[in-house]
Order: sequence, then C-alpha cells, then structure tokens
Amino acid sequence: MSGEAQPIAEAFVAARRDARALESYPGQQPTDLSAAYRIQDMALAIDGRAVIGWKVGRINPPADAALGANRLSGPIFADSVVHAADDDGPDMPVFTGGFAAAEAEILLHLAPGWNGEVPETDADTRALLDDVRIGIEIASSPYPGINADGPPVTVSDYGNNAGLVIGASLDQWRELDLCAILVRMIIDGTVAGEATAATMLDGPYGAVRFLLGNLKARGIDASKGLWISSGAITGVHPVLVGQHVTAQFDGHGIVTCRITAAQGQND
Repeated sequence: MSGEAQPIAEAFVAARRDARALESYPGQQPTDLSAAYRIQDMALAIDGRAVIGWKVGRINPPADAALGANRLSGPIFADSVVHAADDDGPDMPVFTGGFAAAEAEILLHLAPGWNGEVPETDADTRALLDDVRIGIEIASSPYPGINADGPPVTVSDYGNNAGLVIGASLDQWRELDLCAILVRMIIDGTVAGEATAATMLDGPYGAVRFLLGNLKARGIDASKGLWISSGAITGVHPVLVGQHVTAQFDGHGIVTCRITAAQGQND
C-alpha cells in the first residue's frame, strides 16, 4: 500500500483542483485506517493549502470493531470556510458527478496553546476551548463512492470534507448541555432529519478528544488553535446543485447555504 499512497493522493488533489469527477477509485483502495491516513497526509503535503480545522465523522458498526476506531478525521481548508449570519446564505461548492452532502454540526474551537495532553473529561475538554458555534459541513468528493466504499476510503480523500459554514456562537456555551439541543436539517423547505447530539457516541466533547488524540498520533501540530466540526447530528444528507440547505438549532439560530457546482482552478 505504501507504494500506492502517493499516486492516489496526487490523483485526489488534482481532481479537486480541477473540480473533475473520478469514475473509479484512483488505485488500490486502503483497507485499514493507517494506510488511509498515510494517503491523507501525503495529499496534505501535496496540496499545500492552509488547514484551519478538522472534521470528525462517525464509523458505524460493524466497521468500528474491525478498524479499531469509531470516528475518523479529515482536514478543513481555510479557503473552504465561510462565516455566515442567520440571514446570509453563502454559496458552497460541491463536485458535480462526485459525492455531495450537507451535515448539521456543532463546531468547537480549540484555543491556541494546547500542550499536547489529551483531556479525559468533558470539563477538561471545555477548558481547552474558546468558542462553540452552530454550522454546516459540506461533505463532497470527486469520487462518488467515497462513503459507500467504507471508512478507509472516506479518510483517504480528506475525510470527504469540502467546506464549512460557520454560524453564530452559542451563548453561554460553557453552561449549555450541547447534547440537549434539538437540530433539524431542512433541504428546499423539507425536513430531511431531526436529532440531538446525544446520539453521537460521547458527544461533541468526545469528538474533540478523539481528534486531539488522532492529530497527536499523526504528529500534526494543533497548538495554534483550530476548528473542530464534531459530526453529523441529523445524518449525512445528499444534496444537489441548486438546493438550499438550512440547519436549525432550536433556541440558538439557523445556518443556511446554497449548493453550487465547484469550479476548477483554470475555469
């Protein structure tokens, strides 16, 4: 697999730069997370863009037991992040012919100065944060089978991340039970999913702990601070170009965006 990692990484980076769909996986698919993160790390080195945060996704049974992990991670690039007010719905590009979905997520910001110790409790995790917001992750890949082919394949192409819409801060978030907020995903006026973060393993703070451990194991510096998109609360909802997406967090506001077609660098 090590010999295959670089050409796979190069193929994914090129396809994303060109906004070009991949009809098939560009090489031998990774079957474990170690090989998958090796491809992701190589792609990061080739890509060269600034990383402003990381997405966390869930690995469902029975794959979690087989792979030895119940979550995965992928980078969020600075040029794919948009800050949006309640009434501002930015355009968010996805790869035409590839995979495209939207996810309602709670976003947590790790404050600068993390010393490399992974916290063990929610209280210790909160102490490392300086902001918590509502948001939408745009999950998209040039390869349409990115999720269907299993978590290692998902990891290999940036964890299937293509952008992040950062909404309003949660007032008094240190005192809030993040797992009690009812969240709805609405696509073109129709409710596509409704849930709370209580269904997400050990919740948003658990996602932070997972990510810090993951980055530490990979030798990735997180001491300057970063955003953490903590996981799809209502599910991974497929979207099409032209659709309007709204994530509604009861009592805490909404985040909206419009789905558009990604354009290549030379388009």
